[in-house]
Amino acid sequence: MLHLDHLAISAATLEDGANWVETALGVPLAGGGKHPHMGTHNRLLSLGDLYLEVIAIDPAAPKPAHPRWFDLDHFRGPPRLTNWICRTDDLDAALAAAPPGTGTATDLSRGDYRWRFAVPASGCLPFDDCHPALIQWQGELHPAKSLRDHGIRLTRLEITHPEAPTLRSALKGLTDPRVQIQLGPYRGFRATFDTPHGPRVLT
Repeated sequence: MLHLDHLAISAATLEDGANWVETALGVPLAGGGKHPHMGTHNRLLSLGDLYLEVIAIDPAAPKPAHPRWFDLDHFRGPPRLTNWICRTDDLDAALAAAPPGTGTATDLSRGDYRWRFAVPASGCLPFDDCHPALIQWQGELHPAKSLRDHGIRLTRLEITHPEAPTLRSALKGLTDPRVQIQLGPYRGFRATFDTPHGPRVLT
């Protein structure tokens, strides 16, 4: 079984990404941390039962010997929604059922948080990065539980792809009604949120 865990906003710099999200949603992001294994750093925002992550290459970190997650080595342009992440209680079983290229289970940590993450060898996930990254949290700690709640809630995540029926079939274990996989000529993401300032959209 898969559960929607968080959304990833990629950015050329962490400051650019954080400013973009704060302007769009009208609330401040919390501090995140660094990922030494990946040479990245992040900022976070509570979405209630899940969270939003702004992530970028950490210019102070050594470049890793392997591709960074979320295909950040090739990221260009303004901040945008690039990935979604689903959690599972059994990452090995989820990977066995996932499309080839979803990744290899890797033990990671940030501060007190511990998790296993499916890291794709190329840095890019199947279906042109429209397949979710897979995560298995270790222990009871989870970012969504520790972040200040500003009342932002995800109401809909639309994922558009030319192979939408195949992608939908690959995600039979995900039943979250907020996630809508749609057929379209190009890949794309669109997330709609309820906020204290009214509905807001990130793409």
